[in-house]
Amino acid sequence: MKILFFIRDLGVGGSQRQLAVLAAGLARRGHDVAVIVLYADGALEALLGGSGVRVLSIGKSSRWHALAPLARLRRLFLSERPDLVYAFLPTQTTLAALLLPPRLETKLVFGLRAGGVQLDQYDALNALTYRSEAWLSRRADLAIADAEAGRAVRAAWGLTDNHFVIGCAARLDPMKDHANLLQAAASFARGNSDARFVCVGDGPTAYRLQLTTLADSLGLAGRVMWVRDIGDMKAAYNAFDIATLSSAFGEGFPNMVGEAMACGVPVAATDVGDVRLITGELGEVVPPKNADLLCAAWRRLRQRLAQDPGLRNDARDRIVANYSVDTMVRRTEETLSQLTAGRPAREIAREFA
Repeated sequence: MKILFFIRDLGVGGSQRQLAVLAAGLARRGHDVAVIVLYADGALEALLGGSGVRVLSIGKSSRWHALAPLARLRRLFLSERPDLVYAFLPTQTTLAALLLPPRLETKLVFGLRAGGVQLDQYDALNALTYRSEAWLSRRADLAIADAEAGRAVRAAWGLTDNHFVIGCAARLDPMKDHANLLQAAASFARGNSDARFVCVGDGPTAYRLQLTTLADSLGLAGRVMWVRDIGDMKAAYNAFDIATLSSAFGEGFPNMVGEAMACGVPVAATDVGDVRLITGELGEVVPPKNADLLCAAWRRLRQRLAQDPGLRNDARDRIVANYSVDTMVRRTEETLSQLTAGRPAREIAREFA
């Protein structure tokens, strides 16, 4: 196949990195692959070095520098005559739908990277691109979304793609402070009518009843889903828009935080255990036992997602880079090797802290 990818640039970002890796992989499998960019010289172009993937810039220099670059884009479509164009993100999907000549019979693929976008968080032009992507989606032969895995689970929970889902996967235990989560949920729900909350985990019957009664008293009946058990946690995480942990104490390395981020789900959580270390700058971390601050963290993270859909891939990349099984094995091997070689434990601890 002859494939043209189309993206704004190859600067550092989750969508850009995914495209670069995908393009290089397809080229290694023998396909003729090129990437069209609006803006040249992105840092991730280096990932394509030696892969055989061509980077074709249409030479935009600013937001309002449009006519000549768009004419070059149409000429590229005509001269390259690809089998398919795979456009990433709303501006590019819109431009491809408008400028790809139908007579070429080139297949058009939309790469959808965000859902439930709050258009009032954008200026008029950016909001228009999101609307245009929806209007022009019929022009696409295929749309590939980055969050398919969670759709079936959402349906089972009675939720749709139009809901904004905040999920927590934790046993029902006072340590996890679900009461704090419910207080924050009541505040968040007042300003976000599309919000739904999912609590995955089981616990003592009396404590569960205490929490469900609290939820009802806070006006959250029908907006909180209590899921005792689920066989596929990956699918559950992918059904969340953001994940949250409201623990008050007692955490070490909360598995939920790492697991959610590994699924590309950003996290807003309380500052317990290693949460701040795990999330870094990619999450929102607030003091425990403060529902107002937890609610504010959800608001900030929702806005960040609207402005930067690549945050999802960045969250996953952080876990893969720092907490993957391969990383764990390598670091353990290095630590034990140094220990058996006679290096003092204090020095090893400082190096691997």
